[in-house]
Amino acid sequence: MDQLKVGSFIKELRKEKNLTQEQMAVAFNVSRRTVSRWETGSNMPDLDILIEISDFFEVDLREILDGERKSEKMNEEMKETVMKVAEYSNAEKQRLAKVTLAFFILGIISIAINQGLRFFDLPQTFWVGFIDGVTGGLTLGAMLFGILYISGAMTKIKEFKMRMSGEKK
Repeated sequence: MDQLKVGSFIKELRKEKNLTQEQMAVAFNVSRRTVSRWETGSNMPDLDILIEISDFFEVDLREILDGERKSEKMNEEMKETVMKVAEYSNAEKQRLAKVTLAFFILGIISIAINQGLRFFDLPQTFWVGFIDGVTGGLTLGAMLFGILYISGAMTKIKEFKMRMSGEKK
């Protein structure tokens, strides 16, 4: 798939309807800058937005992906398949957001407890030291796991571990 060709085609479709980038951005609930990035080929719309673009401009999804017009129309079965893929993609994004939020909340709670210990200036006992160390470690751990998870490194680590152990997905 040639992103530049796709971008040019999206721009052509927009101009055929006499829309500005701003008007198109409003129609698809994105920023004008996002539309500009699509049209220059530096970025591609998500699958669900591609389907919306296809419906909005009344063109086949394959035409958009190929960056040129074709005579045949997309059949409903293909459309349903693409919609399912888009829904799955959105579900993955939601799952990622939930995990990230959990790491964030764990880190905030740990910081609050740790700072509470310092604020109340409790005498240094074994348990105060223990809680201080645990909350400091949890804060650091939550941040590291959050970064690894968001960057996709956790997935790569899991795949590497599965390859090394000979497990199948």
